[in-house]
Amino acid sequence: MIKWGIIGAGNVCEIKSGPAFSMVENSSLIAVMRRDKIKVKDFAKRHSVGKWYTNADDLINDPQINAIYVATPPYKHKKYTIKALLAGKAVYVEKPMALNYNEALEMIRTSKQTGIPLFVAYYRRWFPYFIKIKQLLNNQSIGDVLAVNLTTILPARDADFNHDSPPWHLVPKISGGGYFFDLACHQLVELCWQ
Repeated sequence: MIKWGIIGAGNVCEIKSGPAFSMVENSSLIAVMRRDKIKVKDFAKRHSVGKWYTNADDLINDPQINAIYVATPPYKHKKYTIKALLAGKAVYVEKPMALNYNEALEMIRTSKQTGIPLFVAYYRRWFPYFIKIKQLLNNQSIGDVLAVNLTTILPARDADFNHDSPPWHLVPKISGGGYFFDLACHQLVELCWQ
């Protein structure tokens, strides 16, 4: 049985991941963590999660938890991933994996040294249309692919123009590189998988 703890119970958990941990066989969401006490209590209540924390170390050291989903902005991925791996907890970390290549390598090294699994949230390759594309390419149903033209469009949002308090995606020391770094990595991973 996978007994999950989430570090960073924010928007990504509301939209796609959080509730699902208790909806699949042999998986349950034991605890959530967020620095904001009011928001984490609300998340736990709405999703019937028994425990909540405002400190990541408390969640990492919870003996009931054997797997941790790190769903914070990227600048915290390395820190929490390594702490969780050293505590003997499997880690599923949001993408992008880290702020940069060297941080990602350090996370991978820690996983190998501890023998504890580390996974990155590149889940889209299991969507039916990605599987179909891979089948078409593998069977050469569309011939030899010689080039790929990938276009990603994300219109600017009003908040993007708030220079005093921009969204975290637009702060390189937090995000690693803006919306492209956060969103386009899915498409790049799929191209490498093909």
